[in-house]
Amino acid sequence: MSKTYDSAALGSDIARSRKQYLARRLATAVVNLLRLNKPGLLTTEIAQAINPIATVETPHGPLLCKAGHGRLLWRAQTFFTEEPHTVAWLDRLKPEDVYWDIGANVGLYAIYAAKFRRCRTVAFEPESQNYGLLNRNLMLNELGESVKAYCLALSDAAGLSELHLASTDPGTSCHQLGEKVDHHHRPAKPRFSQGCVSARLDDLVRDGVVPPPQHIKIDVDGFEPKVIAGAAQVLRAPQTRSLLIEVNQNLPDHMQMVKELNALGFRHDAAQVARAERKEGDFKGCAEYVFHRA
Repeated sequence: MSKTYDSAALGSDIARSRKQYLARRLATAVVNLLRLNKPGLLTTEIAQAINPIATVETPHGPLLCKAGHGRLLWRAQTFFTEEPHTVAWLDRLKPEDVYWDIGANVGLYAIYAAKFRRCRTVAFEPESQNYGLLNRNLMLNELGESVKAYCLALSDAAGLSELHLASTDPGTSCHQLGEKVDHHHRPAKPRFSQGCVSARLDDLVRDGVVPPPQHIKIDVDGFEPKVIAGAAQVLRAPQTRSLLIEVNQNLPDHMQMVKELNALGFRHDAAQVARAERKEGDFKGCAEYVFHRA
């Protein structure tokens, strides 16, 4: 008998809990009974009328986000618990600081920085569905003037490429640019490969496309060293004050990246990294490293 649920499931093929599994069975039964997957005026209107919005209650006020998929609801429900070190770092940002969110997914951290820290925010998300939801979430929170989102992958080279998707469900991650691998650099078969535009951060700043940052978050599931390689001038600029990077400590190129950042004058706290490190699951050994310019 195949497994009916898996707490580590990335997409929607397998439910993440028994509760979700039972809810999914009930929902499927209702849809089949009412023939809601048959095209027609009523089914179309019902589908358009269903528009669940989740509210993340923060100490500063509500953060709104689309929740029409289990993964999207999970992101809202785990906002403060999945990556608490990210939220703590964002809480130290100052109004009018320029914050870059690289690998923004559906934009919850970008929204938090813009709405509650009053930062000038630039978000980058190459996956098509997540990018669309990111912009819808910006609209929900009335942040169209405060956040500019780009459907771009950041790398060490600019051009046209492919983004290999680990899942086609909205709100998922672990997609890879140009290489059919997973977030541990192991060969992997993508669920789908979409066309993608890549850019170098140094080029975007040089050409005046985006303002130079004070703070940068990079969470691209294994591709972080290439993002850093394309941002050499940005990282040397004195106004770049802090970084938060998801580091996979199992990968040699990630640990080399940490050494290179240290050599540029960015320091991290080993105790903070130890607290952030995942101790089990598929992301075991990964941690959010918070770097500050010495």
